[in-house]
Amino acid sequence: MNAAAEEAATDAKANPTIDNPNVASDVEAPNPDAPVLTFAEKQFDFGDIRPDSKVQHTFKFTNTGKTPLLIADATASCGCTTPSWTKEAIAPGATGELQVQFDSRGKQGLISKQVNVRANTQPNMTTLYIKGNVLTN
Repeated sequence: MNAAAEEAATDAKANPTIDNPNVASDVEAPNPDAPVLTFAEKQFDFGDIRPDSKVQHTFKFTNTGKTPLLIADATASCGCTTPSWTKEAIAPGATGELQVQFDSRGKQGLISKQVNVRANTQPNMTTLYIKGNVLTN
């Protein structure tokens, strides 16, 4: 055995890899009882939008899981888009709403924005999309 091979063998003995399924990992195990955030739609097209106007759309959702659903946060991809949502816990089978308002002031042409919704679900992030065409004056 050459010196490099001996060193590798020594390192392997000193630092053995242990495959133990009971050790925590970065991947969270699926919870079959977790809440499930099910949106009726995940994207909406406003079509033509008048300049300097505000338009809004309501995304409706249902908790199709087995435990209460709680939306922790909803963040938009820019300051022109403002989400607001049901803050109370949503019981299994119950519904809620997330409203998205878009302000066309200072915008023109085709727009595409996203809203990231973080909840106590697995996975914990759901992305909604809005788009439209801001007309010129």
